[in-house]
Amino acid sequence: MTHPGDAAGEVSGPLIGADRLAARIGDGTVLFDASVGAHRGGGVRIPGARPFDLDGELSDHTSAVPHTMPDARRFTEALRALGVHDTDTVVVYDAQGVYSSARAWWMLRAMGFDRVAVLDGGLPAWIAAGHPVERSPAAYDGLPGTFTARPRPGLIVDADTVAAALADPAAAVLDARSAGRYAGTAPEPRPGLRGGHMPGAAGLPFGELQRDGGAMRPARELRTAFEAAAEGRERLYFSCGSGVTACVLALGATLAGYDDLAVYDGSWSEWGLPGDRPVVTGDARVQNGG
Repeated sequence: MTHPGDAAGEVSGPLIGADRLAARIGDGTVLFDASVGAHRGGGVRIPGARPFDLDGELSDHTSAVPHTMPDARRFTEALRALGVHDTDTVVVYDAQGVYSSARAWWMLRAMGFDRVAVLDGGLPAWIAAGHPVERSPAAYDGLPGTFTARPRPGLIVDADTVAAALADPAAAVLDARSAGRYAGTAPEPRPGLRGGHMPGAAGLPFGELQRDGGAMRPARELRTAFEAAAEGRERLYFSCGSGVTACVLALGATLAGYDDLAVYDGSWSEWGLPGDRPVVTGDARVQNGG
């Protein structure tokens, strides 16, 4: 189930459909392409889309692990350079469906900005609906904005916080990676990482929260998936490979009605490094979705 925005003004939920977004083009909505990896700079964008570059200035490259959240000062500078104002309404999408756009959505929320929604199904859904595209990468060369980050503690957390959550009977740690990576039977795409998962974490592959084509499943199906994975617990922590698809779980949990949520920024890129953090293998707690 989507939560589309109004015809103008603030979006009314974390998702917006392609047709409702098309009706907003030209009304002042700020549109971001948050594609990563091979999809970044692919040469096709929704008209007017600006780059939310998770591979570039919107990650902290002083960190030893990828896609780390920048501090409030750097985030403010990056969003101002992209022309964002505190009063703007923002929609984010990516070229894969709902993948890295959820990371951009969660980052904005973690920095105190709630006027943001994710395009359900992303660029593929936009194209499938017959809406126009521009044959150029996302770009912005306009005036700077006045955005100011106002960080919300607890939405982005570190390894020690996750370790405490693993020992907390009221909390659940959910791993968004594939079942094979969770179990340690499939190789990690980043060299040097151990295989497996955190002891006590449950596997909930992010793709299980989506329909074919990349749109999010209805809220009732999402709720069923999270209740099974979290075994009824309401305080949820999310991890993945580098903090990107963990945010798809955060999006799905929000749609399912959860509100006590956190994303582990370092995710497996940090926890899986050789060291003292415990790692186990096996797939006893991987869910099959809803």
